[in-house]
Amino acid sequence: MAAPIKICTLRSCAIYSTIKRCPKHTHLYKHCRQSSTQENLKGVIGLEIHAQINTKCKLFSASSTAFGAPTNSQVSIFDAALPGTLPVLNSECVRAGVKTAIALKSKINKISKFDRKHYFYADLPQGYQITQQRQPLAVGGEVEYILIDEQNRYILKTARITQLQLEQDSGRSLHDEEGGQSLIDLNRAGIGLMEIVTEPDFINGIDCSSFVREVQLMMRQLKVCLGSFREGALRIDANISVHRPGEPFGVRSEVKNLGSLKDLKNAVDYEVNRQKHLVKNGGTVINETRTFDSESGKTIPMRDKERLQDYRFMPEPNLPPLYLYDNVSIAESSQANVTNVDEEIQKMPPLPRDVREKLINDFNVALRDVYVLVNEDKGVEFFHEVVNCSKSPPNFVAKFIVNDLLGIYNEHDQKIRRSPISPDIIAEIVDLKKSGYTTKSHCLQLVEMYLHQSTPDRPKDIVDRNGWQQIIDVELLRPVCIQIIEDNPNQVKKYCKGKQDRAMHFFVARAMDSTQKKGNPAVLKSLFIELLEDIKLKQK
Repeated sequence: MAAPIKICTLRSCAIYSTIKRCPKHTHLYKHCRQSSTQENLKGVIGLEIHAQINTKCKLFSASSTAFGAPTNSQVSIFDAALPGTLPVLNSECVRAGVKTAIALKSKINKISKFDRKHYFYADLPQGYQITQQRQPLAVGGEVEYILIDEQNRYILKTARITQLQLEQDSGRSLHDEEGGQSLIDLNRAGIGLMEIVTEPDFINGIDCSSFVREVQLMMRQLKVCLGSFREGALRIDANISVHRPGEPFGVRSEVKNLGSLKDLKNAVDYEVNRQKHLVKNGGTVINETRTFDSESGKTIPMRDKERLQDYRFMPEPNLPPLYLYDNVSIAESSQANVTNVDEEIQKMPPLPRDVREKLINDFNVALRDVYVLVNEDKGVEFFHEVVNCSKSPPNFVAKFIVNDLLGIYNEHDQKIRRSPISPDIIAEIVDLKKSGYTTKSHCLQLVEMYLHQSTPDRPKDIVDRNGWQQIIDVELLRPVCIQIIEDNPNQVKKYCKGKQDRAMHFFVARAMDSTQKKGNPAVLKSLFIELLEDIKLKQK
């Protein structure tokens, strides 16, 4: 009985049920139950996305926001917190926030307010951050995104949004460990941020990074944020806990300032596993702030949240409430130079979800191909250009671009957005493949040729000149198949014994070699099945 108990982790297990009813094996039942509940621990993750708003000036001052300027060269007297200076709200930041809220399907508050979040650190000389904690610009909403799971399946998911708020960014700290000092660059201090807070709807690292990639793509489409992790325009905080389904959420830890999708995925997965291990061994998860060390792949404690002083939120006295209007309210009040929510809705460009829906519904493109095209810079535009020049079905064109063209381009460090091969040439290559006029391998060879040399010749002319026409005539291919079957009796035996897939792969590969890659694989496979099934029938 003891041996199978070690692997019993399911309540439906017959051994588990028997032990539960047997008073002599109570200790074994407890072990079984503990193992089961440990296995059921799931990650629960909520995200805070800090996106720098793409404007020329900061949120409350006229200082430039250009990246890479000399240290402390973009600091106004307000950014430096000189006495008597007052904030002036940048309306472009408000418009960017409204556009993003519309894209998130959030409810936009017609009246929102600013708060002071007090903390004392040199990255904000005024001693507080102006934010929108209690009455933000927008609340609620959802984002549809594509998740690539561990089985490499492409799945549509939806995550909920808690709120979107406007706030100031802080300065950048530069720590000189050898010199024992910290330096501050205030160029970033005061740049407008949108903080997007999600519900705890994520379960692991790839789930989180897939969601953030979608938001990044959406904001780039709207041109409200450059979305560059390298330039610090996008930073993520992850609130992570574990729990068993049906039970309250566990104590959470916050991992701060994750600066890439890779770091986000690795940090979340490490922290979930760390907390699972803690709970499994009877430990307690501490409510703390942690950072991620990308070299070691581990999260490291920064400070215990329970011991922090309160931020002492208070209404910002130097800024009035922020009022937004729609067509009706503007007409009634005759307001001028205000942010009109209805006008921003009308000016919204197609969002990634709209593009995906069109590709799936109108062109029957597979979800995997849709994902690649939408995430590839100018990928959808290039797809449409090829489709307009091609006679092949759009989903066939998409599959060729994703599976064949992009693979070659990546090998040679080429990008679709500056494709060295024109869409009409790609369209003709796609049509040659679809019609069966030439083989897939020769189509790929055509792509390589156009990449490496300039030629006025059309793809069909090159195929004809090199004798690359594909053989689809059954009567021409039949003698080849018969000869290969006669030369390989052992493979015939394998086929007849039920190992059809392996034997068929062998036969088709031999036939392709015999025809110098000109034989149509589908025709060859059909011929081999016909001939081998006939042999199999005679043997019976």
